[in-house]
Amino acid sequence: MRRSGVLLHISSLPSPYGMGSFGKSAYEFVDFLHQAEQTYWQILPLGPTSYGDSPYQTFSAFANNPYFIDLDLLIEEGLLTKEDIQSTYYSERYVEYKELYEERFIVLKKAFHRFNRNDYKFQQFTFDQRKWLFDYAFFMALKVYHQGASWESWQEDLRLRKPETMEHYKDLLQEDIIFYEFLQFKAFEQYHHLKHYANKKGIKLIGDMPIYVSYDSSDVWANPNYFYLDEKRMPIEVAGVPPDNFSADGQLWGNPLYDWDHLAKDDYAWWVDRVSASMQLFDMIRIDHFIGFQNYFAIPFGHKSAVLGTWKKGPGIELFHVIKRQLGEVNIIAEDLGVITDDVRKLLKSTGFPGMKLLQFAFDSREESDYIPHLYERNVIAYTGTHDNETTAQWFEKLPAKDLEYCLSYINHTSGNPVDSLIKATLSCVADTAIIPMQDWLSLGVEARMNIPSTTGNNWKWRMVKEDLNENLLKKMKSFTLLYGRGYHGKRG
Repeated sequence: MRRSGVLLHISSLPSPYGMGSFGKSAYEFVDFLHQAEQTYWQILPLGPTSYGDSPYQTFSAFANNPYFIDLDLLIEEGLLTKEDIQSTYYSERYVEYKELYEERFIVLKKAFHRFNRNDYKFQQFTFDQRKWLFDYAFFMALKVYHQGASWESWQEDLRLRKPETMEHYKDLLQEDIIFYEFLQFKAFEQYHHLKHYANKKGIKLIGDMPIYVSYDSSDVWANPNYFYLDEKRMPIEVAGVPPDNFSADGQLWGNPLYDWDHLAKDDYAWWVDRVSASMQLFDMIRIDHFIGFQNYFAIPFGHKSAVLGTWKKGPGIELFHVIKRQLGEVNIIAEDLGVITDDVRKLLKSTGFPGMKLLQFAFDSREESDYIPHLYERNVIAYTGTHDNETTAQWFEKLPAKDLEYCLSYINHTSGNPVDSLIKATLSCVADTAIIPMQDWLSLGVEARMNIPSTTGNNWKWRMVKEDLNENLLKKMKSFTLLYGRGYHGKRG
């Protein structure tokens, strides 16, 4: 069945409080998608962000970002007053993470102090999420106690989780631990209300799961046996990708690698729990860097680049057999961008998961690309670009002359906005599902780029303003969608 959707992270929604949230603007965006005949809303990972503000480097693979808790909803509950949050107004167009970090937890503490911690739903939540929640809340309380320092610098008994030391700090930090559990309770509660509303409106949510987790995370601290660490619990090798035409030094991500042998002995329980948790949050899950399950690039810890890394074998299809056996059918999108080898193609085919096709990768005038639309199969997800790419308007500006000529001829663009023509080419292709980033629907340029890979400090900031979701955009989205049979009824209106 032909369907389409929009890629827009929660942080990019309009909000008077510095960053998008699970509040009113999210519900209005769902209404807008419904009116525009969309089926999917794809977001980035929801985890609590750390240094660099990347949703792909978070303090937990299971937790939710407290910044997404909507403050107006807390006012409605009587947990906050308007006066409590006056200090959190700032830029409409960009997230200001420094101000959020300095101000938001002060406001949320006020809500916590008014909250009845004996609330039955809260008690039920802490029980239901016990596999990860306490470890996460304890980890965050310890980070605050250590002025935000990474756990590698904590005293050895805490790093090694010696029982008597753990008990001492559990007592010492009890109030902060409950505070971080409260934040998760409110974030999950608000998210699930939003998802229920979206599903009732016919909108399905696509979540995003990074393959790796941060070293400075509750996951690694609490489950060191599942990661490739030495006896001092420092990484032995870390993740990245090798040098290529785009990067002479490759990409050094720095995430700890999995000890796949140990995970296999435990029947991949941690991964099954992770996928299960995501299934409860989303209607479909995009797994980032899918090729890493077949082959992963290992770089010795401490190296400054990815030049001296080596390829190693991942768990392959065995992991997905276990997931399917324990969880049944899972709606997964495989982010298979990059160097695709025959064994990766075989893994993808064995799973049956759809891969990704980007039209921004399609137009090389020297050769026929795997991403050219006439080679697509139905079981793929087609995109103009993603959060890691230039916006399509920016991409057109930088496309070499011969490639630009090839592209414009291929998409039959003769006049008007070429971004709209590339969107039409994406929607018209044979792929069952097509996803368009919101920046492309708005024809925005470099000012709206979400992320430049391997850089920190100026990413993940772009936001919409309320005026962006206007009647003209609605008409365009609806007409394009219906024109190519991707509306609810699969026909033109």
